Amino acid sequence: MATDRLAGDEGLFFANLTFADVQRMLDDPRPVVLLLPVGSTEPHGPHSPLATDPIISTAMCLRVARALREDPEVQVSILPDVSYGVTRFTAAWPGHIHIEEETLLAFLGDICVSLAEQGLPHVVFVNNHFEPAHVRTLHRAMDAVEERTGNVVGYLDLTRKRRAAELTDEVREGGSHAGQYETSIVLAARPGLVDEEAMRSLPPAPKNLAAEIAAGCKDFVAMGLPDAYNGTPAEATAAEGEQSLAALERMLTAQVRDLAAGRGGRDKPGLYFRV
Repeated sequence: MATDRLAGDEGLFFANLTFADVQRMLDDPRPVVLLLPVGSTEPHGPHSPLATDPIISTAMCLRVARALREDPEVQVSILPDVSYGVTRFTAAWPGHIHIEEETLLAFLGDICVSLAEQGLPHVVFVNNHFEPAHVRTLHRAMDAVEERTGNVVGYLDLTRKRRAAELTDEVREGGSHAGQYETSIVLAARPGLVDEEAMRSLPPAPKNLAAEIAAGCKDFVAMGLPDAYNGTPAEATAAEGEQSLAALERMLTAQVRDLAAGRGGRDKPGLYFRV
C-alpha cells in the first residue's frame, strides 16, 4: 500500500484501497484489525455538529491507525463509519436520525460476517454514542457475530467506570452529551464545525446522565435538558480535547493489540446496564 496515492492519512482508510491493496494486506503475515467508527447523527446542543459522535469515533481511529502504521505486529485500517444509531433521547429536536435496534443489529452483523468471509475476522466497534438501547444493540451484534463466525469483535466500552477513570471529571461524574468533554474533542479534531460563539454563551447544565437513566428517564427533555446538552460546553478547549484523544488512543490501541493477539479485546457492558 506504500504508493503516492495512499500517502498520508489517505492510505489509512479501507474504502480508499483497491482490491489489490487489500490482497496485499491479506498476504502480509501480520494480522489485520479493522476499526469501525460508530456514532449517531443527532442534536448536540446549539453549538456542536449533529455528527459529534462519529467525529469523535473517527478521530480515535485515525490516531490509532497513524500510530500503528508501521507496527511490526499488526496492520490497521479504518472502515467507513456507521453514523446512524438508536437515537430516541434527542427526538424532541430537529436533526436526529433514528434507526431501530433490529436494523442496526443486522447491519453491523452483516458487515462483520462479510469481512470474515474474506479472511478479515478482526473488527473493532469504536463507538461514542452511549444511549443505552444503542450500546445494548452493539453488544447484541458482537454476540451474534461471534456465534455466526467464532470471531470476537473488539470493543472499548467507555461507560465502564475503569475507562471513565482515564477521562475527564465530566465523564467520571456521569457522562457527557455535547458538554465540555465532547465539545473539546470536536474542537481538537474538527474545530471549524463548532459554533464557538454559541458555545461560549451556554450556561452550565449539570446532570448525571447515568443517574437520570437509572431513575427511568427516557429522553433529554425528561432529564431537564432543554437544549440537548449537559455539562459545561462553554469551558471546552481544543487543548482538553487533545488530552482526551491521547487517553482514548492509549485505551483503543491496547484493545487492538489484544484482539490481534487473541487476548480478548472486547469490554463487557458497563455503567448504564448489564446484559
